Amino acid sequence: MTTLIDTAAVTSVQTTYTGDRLQGVSVISELNVNDLGVGKHRFFFQGVQMGTGQHWYLPVVVAKGAPGKRIVLTAGVHGDELSPVNALQRIMAQLDPLQMTGTVMAVYDLSRPAKEYTQRNWPIAQKGGALIDLNRVWPGDEAGDHPPIRHAGLLWNRLFQPNVDVALDFHTASTGGDFTMFIFADFRNPETRQLAELFPVEQIKNDPGEGGSLELAFAQAGIPVMTIEIGGPRVFDARKIAMAIEGSLNVLKHYQVIEGSIGRTSREAGTFFGDEMETIRATTGGYLEMLVDLKDKVTPGQTVAIQRNSFGDIVAEYTVSVAGEVATIARDALTEPGSRILQILYNRANSTVT
Repeated sequence: MTTLIDTAAVTSVQTTYTGDRLQGVSVISELNVNDLGVGKHRFFFQGVQMGTGQHWYLPVVVAKGAPGKRIVLTAGVHGDELSPVNALQRIMAQLDPLQMTGTVMAVYDLSRPAKEYTQRNWPIAQKGGALIDLNRVWPGDEAGDHPPIRHAGLLWNRLFQPNVDVALDFHTASTGGDFTMFIFADFRNPETRQLAELFPVEQIKNDPGEGGSLELAFAQAGIPVMTIEIGGPRVFDARKIAMAIEGSLNVLKHYQVIEGSIGRTSREAGTFFGDEMETIRATTGGYLEMLVDLKDKVTPGQTVAIQRNSFGDIVAEYTVSVAGEVATIARDALTEPGSRILQILYNRANSTVT
């Protein structure tokens, strides 16, 4: 894959300290990990300004060892995604820079105002107010027409682009839904596929990436990347967090950033692989009764959900047209027309479609 990184621009970057400190932690507006000594370093990265002229600040932790691969771990592109925070904290706690060959950078709370309200999207005040999905504006634009796209531009130009060789972007389902332990990875990049298969997850989708996503921005810059979904929102899912940690440490071992034997991978976990999703959406309003759950196998024509009105009458039944596994599911029982009920991961090559 052709890299889009401007090498001259990257090599000219220097770590810039604003002179401010928050809660005893130095604030930076630009980072070059080459400026740092061996050890663990904490910063607040100065993001975009609010309407009052103050800034949003992101916690950044860098574990730097001897020269080697530079890997970034990101959490909080959406504000209701909490398991990724716990996973990154636990990964970073296990790293000893004196025993490392390479650098691991964890960046938390990318969509900082969304995180403050534990909601998916970034609220802005322009034109009476709007909610912006930060995962649809990358690589951003420092001179863009709303704060989230400017914020993404600052992060991309001053934090990510100069410092990243490999990226792991952690997410969960959005509020009201749930996800398996799942990875989106573009198998057109063999290195990306190899990394995805190092994770002992439940499902992996060969996926080219969504336009404007952080994953696609890294991929278009020639950086191996994947999106890792750790179950549902707003909670810590201990079982799935453990899988995310094990896979991430496998990646660090693969690149010899840390020593040790590779743990369980997709092979040992019996991961289900697919390359397509069938999405079932509600055709009417009503109370949703799911007849399947995450990871359940389904077959063409199978009824997977029904809806009832307030009198208890069945107003809709939902069936699937493919053979595959349930990947995402609605957890909200009251469902509006157009709402996503579930998604089935399947393979186009061997799934019988009705």
